[in-house]
Amino acid sequence: MLLEGWRRALLAILAGAIATLALPPFNLPVFAFVSFPILLWLIGGVAGAPGAGLLGRAAPAFVVGWQFGFGYFVAGLWWLGAAMMVDVGEFWWAIPFAVLGLPAILAFYFGFAAVLARLFWSEGAGRLFAFAAAFALAEYARGVLFTGFPWNEIGVMAAPIPLMMQSVSVVGLHGLTLGALLVFAAPALLADPAGRSRAAALALVALLVVAHLGFGAWRLWNSQEGTVADVSLLVVQPGIEQSDKWDEAEADRIWRRLVGVTLQGKSKMGTPGRDAPRSRLIVWPESAFPFILTHHPEAIADLGQMLQPGESLAAGATRLEGDDNSLAYNSVYLIDDEGAIVEARDKVHLVPFGEYLPLGSLLSRFGLHQIVEMPGGFTLGASHGSVPFAGTAGFLPLVCYEIIFPSEYAAIVAGKNRPSFILNVTNDAWYGRTPGPYQHLRQAELAAVALGLPLVRSANTGISVVNDAYGRTIDSLALGSTGNVEAPLPDVLTAPFYARYIDLAFWCAFVATCAVAIATALTMGKSN
Repeated sequence: MLLEGWRRALLAILAGAIATLALPPFNLPVFAFVSFPILLWLIGGVAGAPGAGLLGRAAPAFVVGWQFGFGYFVAGLWWLGAAMMVDVGEFWWAIPFAVLGLPAILAFYFGFAAVLARLFWSEGAGRLFAFAAAFALAEYARGVLFTGFPWNEIGVMAAPIPLMMQSVSVVGLHGLTLGALLVFAAPALLADPAGRSRAAALALVALLVVAHLGFGAWRLWNSQEGTVADVSLLVVQPGIEQSDKWDEAEADRIWRRLVGVTLQGKSKMGTPGRDAPRSRLIVWPESAFPFILTHHPEAIADLGQMLQPGESLAAGATRLEGDDNSLAYNSVYLIDDEGAIVEARDKVHLVPFGEYLPLGSLLSRFGLHQIVEMPGGFTLGASHGSVPFAGTAGFLPLVCYEIIFPSEYAAIVAGKNRPSFILNVTNDAWYGRTPGPYQHLRQAELAAVALGLPLVRSANTGISVVNDAYGRTIDSLALGSTGNVEAPLPDVLTAPFYARYIDLAFWCAFVATCAVAIATALTMGKSN
């Protein structure tokens, strides 16, 4: 066995924590080449008691996988506790759950993955394929079960720069995760005796690396770099502190700041149709308005004065509907140059405990409620849908967290009415200057590249960007800064393989990886 007791537990937890250095904002994949070989060795080094049943043999592997996952999710998600600090007097009870409880739950996925890998374990190179297939399946399950929470999926580590993002246009993030696990854990095989199976496995891993980098280089070398004629973008980052956003005493100041920062950007861009492109989209972040816009006609009048002919405003807003305005939606408004709301799209994938309370009727009896200050929480939107915009094929508005679920809206962007870009509005002010906003941006970028669409992103306190469909940044604003991003709209691409077939490539690769693992286990015998 490779270590025992508390030493093995400590090594597993530390290995999981170290792996997060491969994630944003650190972006150091070299640490993944340390962590995942350790995990593979630890799984291979545990075994149940002689004569123990299936459960007895699986338990040690589950514990190692869970310990690694706990270290990984604590180190990668500790910043969730910052959201509770915005109103610590109200949500102090949630800090331990956010920092330790949620990682403990998510770690079960890695625990079950370790058990599954151990069931098909074999001596030699075959265990690498069992390991990669099991953990890739666990990461897929984490993204879909119980509404899904695919944050910091392992494949993100393999895409720190645009060169290394392009593979997601074919295999998606889940496919990238499968390949990343094979590559990152492969150094563990170097400790094995030299042989034909080891050489073949390492050659396959090297081929994956070459294909990943080569495809990225080829795609960028042959990339389209055009922009949409007569369309310009002004993305506003107002920098409103979260503690002020719903303070009624601060509403007027916040409103004047939103309008003032916008006018500063407009003053540099000229008048649409005369000395600038004929159509301009101004973008405000999620929940930009410090009040219910439809209850404030004076604010609508202000917008009519602020917006010139040819300008439109896309802004995150709370939208009320139903009897006595009892239903609240986290929405995006499109407002024309007369100040009229011409389109609205509602958020479809809400954040559990953030925007709604799961089992609300039960948990509310204990005095619990969601973090966002909205009585009853937000209501789920009906479906995703694009919004028409002059000079383009329209845009797909996605609010905050829902952008990290590309399979949920891929059918829309691959259809006949393919939009020209993704518009992502978010409010990462909840998380301050922590890794959270950087991680959120990376996942938004990967989703846009997978679907072949430019990304236009307004974040309240950052990070706001305009990216082309290859994930290359046209312009951006740093986390914590205030100002505007002024940019043309990059061209949309023809729907790539992932947009048309979603996870088909991943499942094909997964089946092939399982076949190798099972064939090796049957040939060489399991080492349980």
